[in-house]
Amino acid sequence: MEARELLLSLVVVWLAAKLFGEATARLGQPAVLGELLAGVIIGPGVLGLVHESPVLHALAELGVLILLLEVGLESDVGDLLRAGLQATLVALVGVVVPFATGYEMMQWLGYEPLVAVFVGATLTATSVGITARVLADLGRLQDASAKVVLGAAVVDDILGLIILAVVTGIAQTGSISLVGMSILSAKAVVFLVVAIFIGIRLAPTLVSWVVSMKTRGTDIVYSLIFALALAAVADVVGLATIIGAFAAGLVLATTERREHIEQRIKPVADLLVPVFFVSVGMNVQPALLNPFADDAEFAVALVLSAIAVASKLAAGLAVYQGEVRRWPVGVGMIPRGEVGLIFAGAGLSAGVIARDLYSALVGVVMLTTFVAPPWLKTLYAKKEASS
Repeated sequence: MEARELLLSLVVVWLAAKLFGEATARLGQPAVLGELLAGVIIGPGVLGLVHESPVLHALAELGVLILLLEVGLESDVGDLLRAGLQATLVALVGVVVPFATGYEMMQWLGYEPLVAVFVGATLTATSVGITARVLADLGRLQDASAKVVLGAAVVDDILGLIILAVVTGIAQTGSISLVGMSILSAKAVVFLVVAIFIGIRLAPTLVSWVVSMKTRGTDIVYSLIFALALAAVADVVGLATIIGAFAAGLVLATTERREHIEQRIKPVADLLVPVFFVSVGMNVQPALLNPFADDAEFAVALVLSAIAVASKLAAGLAVYQGEVRRWPVGVGMIPRGEVGLIFAGAGLSAGVIARDLYSALVGVVMLTTFVAPPWLKTLYAKKEASS
């Protein structure tokens, strides 16, 4: 790719991401949906203004690593340990039911087992960051139901990354076996535990060493070096690179420089994370979801959307504490957001999911992300009206 072409592509990508993101934000929806729509519009499926190149792909991959580093920084190992039985049970139901129903439905529709596994895994994802934003806007973060959802989110993140590691490993081998899945699961758990355990012990010494340096930007540079190094190690042991970035975020979140690192990473994330979401949208082919075409995946998208909503509502049924409302918990688990997009993108990159099914999955992610915020607002509005 020529330098001029790359520069123009970045101009279009960033401009479209910000304009569409602003539009959806003004409509009360997450900016990520606007960035997805921007990718669909400027991509080969509609206007064809930008085509994915090796450089753009590399920037998108770097963007998703930074995104997972941010997620790790905003998480707390202590919260995971304090999540409690109620939040853990909600998370488990919110993972098992979507996976099982998604897998069985894809098998019933005649898809290969490997494809069914990837689709089921995609449906397990939960982007509670979107739910947390809605609850914060409503001033309900201290609500009992909100605490259960946010606690379940921590457990869900860990389980989701382990599932992603397993299905990615399955895609590389091309076969599904109980032994192989067990080995991959154990490998992912061991990697996270070891990385976090060693990292937490070494982090204070490393941070104090970095703080003593006089060069500008040292803390953010070394934080990124740490994240990319762990991502590379994860790749070497056969796991998804984002697991390493997430583990790095969890480790850095235990240091005294956590807030400082979070603030420094935001400008970098603002530049690169939208490139990831726009590139996800660019891979969507709207024509493949034409409801009037004989071979369209439109019906599959509708079926999977129904499963995606219903199976997460089932997580609310796992609530047994009297002061916790089941409906807000179930609805709060619905948005797939960026986590679901990472799963779908992994399936496309591995060659397991075809572009038509990928487009359907992105449609599912967008629908679930659209439906949850207004639904939550309605639930809490009814509670206020009745009280």
